[in-house]
Amino acid sequence: MRQELMSLPKTLADDVARNLVMVAQLLDEDPEAAYEYSRIALRLASRVAAVREAAGFASYATARYGEALAEFRATKRMTGSVDLWPVMADCERGMGRPERALAMAGAPEVQKLDKAGQVEMRLVAAGARQDMGQPEAAVVTLQGPELAANAMNPWTARLRYAYADALLAVDRKAEAREWFAKAAEADQSGSTDASDRLAELDGVEFVDALVEDPAESHDLAESVVPADAESEDDADDDEDDEDDVEITEAEVDITDEADPASFLDSPFKEPGTGTSKA
Repeated sequence: MRQELMSLPKTLADDVARNLVMVAQLLDEDPEAAYEYSRIALRLASRVAAVREAAGFASYATARYGEALAEFRATKRMTGSVDLWPVMADCERGMGRPERALAMAGAPEVQKLDKAGQVEMRLVAAGARQDMGQPEAAVVTLQGPELAANAMNPWTARLRYAYADALLAVDRKAEAREWFAKAAEADQSGSTDASDRLAELDGVEFVDALVEDPAESHDLAESVVPADAESEDDADDDEDDEDDVEITEAEVDITDEADPASFLDSPFKEPGTGTSKA
């Protein structure tokens, strides 16, 4: 890329480079913003292959598949490279033309791809089969030595995940579970949700501890007594206590004329303590 930009005047090259850097930084977290930066770079230097490729990926990330395909084709013409062949085929899928994607999967350009590119092409072809309502063919498309290899490559987790998903689509759940587990094992970077899919097949449900159950919240609200209410209850209790005191005093007044021992033997008092049982 640096060499391509060196063909531009220095000030222009700096401006283009800054926009391309923003495209790279924002492509995953804010693809729309990345797209806008790519359009600026495209207006400044449309004859630079790196600019056309960046614009293609920004369009692809925002589902502008027609624009993306045009930019990738322009990049291929400029560089003569077939590295973008799988993503070009996926753009055909995005535009609702899976049959064209399948045709590209059988083109001579595929033989010129490296192993990673060939695996990507197989993933696209399997997706096209799914689009065309051919789930069994999608399963067969994904089968191969790369799937069963023990070596872990950057594409291993995605290939195993796609195979598990294809198996699930044809109701081969036991096999699908096995391959989701293998995909999760290979997915060290978290590029797939294989672990979640595996848990789903096992019937495991995850509950967010931070989210309160409305029913529990309602029960809790009913169990909490407002401070004012407690004060009122305390006041009522105090009044009752006052009444009890008055009654007791009246009883004492009455029994003062009787034998004091008879008061100590009352069923409402603990003999020998003068404290109430109740």
